[in-house]
Amino acid sequence: MAQDMKLSEELTWRGFVNQTTYKDLNVLDGAPITFYWGVDPSADSMTIGNLAAAMMVKRFIKHGHKPVLLVGGATGMIGDPDGKSEERALKSEDEIDKNKQSIVAQYKQIFGEHGFEIVDNYDWFKGIGYLEFLREVGKHVPMRQMLGREFVQSRLSEDGNGISYAEFSYSLIQGYDFLHLFRENGVTLQVCGADQWGNSIAGVELIRRIEGKEANVYSAPLVVNKVTGQKFGKSEDGAIWLDGTKTSPTQFYQFWINVDDEGAESYLKIFTELSKEEIERTLDEHKKDPQRRVAQMVLAQHVTGLVHGKENMMFAETITEYLTGKEKISGIDVSAIKELKDNIPSAVTRSDGSIVDVLVSTGLAISNTEARRLLNDNAISINNSKVTRENFESSDFNNKVLLIRRGKAFKDSALVELEQ
Repeated sequence: MAQDMKLSEELTWRGFVNQTTYKDLNVLDGAPITFYWGVDPSADSMTIGNLAAAMMVKRFIKHGHKPVLLVGGATGMIGDPDGKSEERALKSEDEIDKNKQSIVAQYKQIFGEHGFEIVDNYDWFKGIGYLEFLREVGKHVPMRQMLGREFVQSRLSEDGNGISYAEFSYSLIQGYDFLHLFRENGVTLQVCGADQWGNSIAGVELIRRIEGKEANVYSAPLVVNKVTGQKFGKSEDGAIWLDGTKTSPTQFYQFWINVDDEGAESYLKIFTELSKEEIERTLDEHKKDPQRRVAQMVLAQHVTGLVHGKENMMFAETITEYLTGKEKISGIDVSAIKELKDNIPSAVTRSDGSIVDVLVSTGLAISNTEARRLLNDNAISINNSKVTRENFESSDFNNKVLLIRRGKAFKDSALVELEQ
């Protein structure tokens, strides 16, 4: 980022502006602020929805502000009810501990080059008694404030599913986190995603009522696919996880390669640390020949490299080059074959086997009739060459494998191995 761009300007340019208690964002351009950002261990991995907020946190750090990264061992024992229409199932302590370790590892991967402190809110909640919490916190929180929350109104409505006292009290726990970190770590700002605004405000109010001091919240908008209208996150179908065992580096890389042109520009700003000049050059090159998908390739390289490391990114890139035909399948090795089989459908056939059968067995066609129609319509390719015949030939196989594809999208591909 150009040195003359202030944090307030960069947050605006990257699309990280949403609700905030600050009356003037220019305060972020001044003296260092100690702030915190937290993730609950509701799963054993963050998603790219969390990554968007993490990238905003990195901008705060790069501009000199001091981060405290919280893993919610205590809040994770209850679960955030906001946005949920039904009561969450409680997780075991063992599962929460396992999830916490995974979140901490991802913090270190994403923020590894920066100085930061990691805290667990279970460490200060485990010693607090019920009566102490009611006196210390509950006494200072008006019921009107809690009942006014939209998700509470929804859950208590005639058509709602109700809400337990535990989930109703979740915002008090998160509010106390802010109060504790204000007292012990000098934290005066919480940064969060838009869906955490209400919980974060609870902390601001506690600090004001108990300490008589000012604290603030800065939230980022949720990242939304402009074409589908869906948000990125683990609650959506087809969530993209940061854990390579849940979303492999190849799947992760291909997710970014497949984003639409309309979203690519905003994703480059949100999910990479490329400067304004670098992003503008990338977009200019992309517009010269959109079919080359330059913007998507740059995006995939940078985000996959950050999350999974350069080696995994380069391997994912190689797999994608096989799928797109940039790299000839004749040179494929055993590890790449295994990775392909883990990411796309596969089949085994004879050298003169039925293309129709393979299309159906791999899900590229739903029936023999559709398979034949696709062949007749010139919609099927083998190793990037169109075919209309219904049977394979020996020359189709290179290194005893081939790639068959329906249409142009390489996600609609299958690996076919020659029967031994």
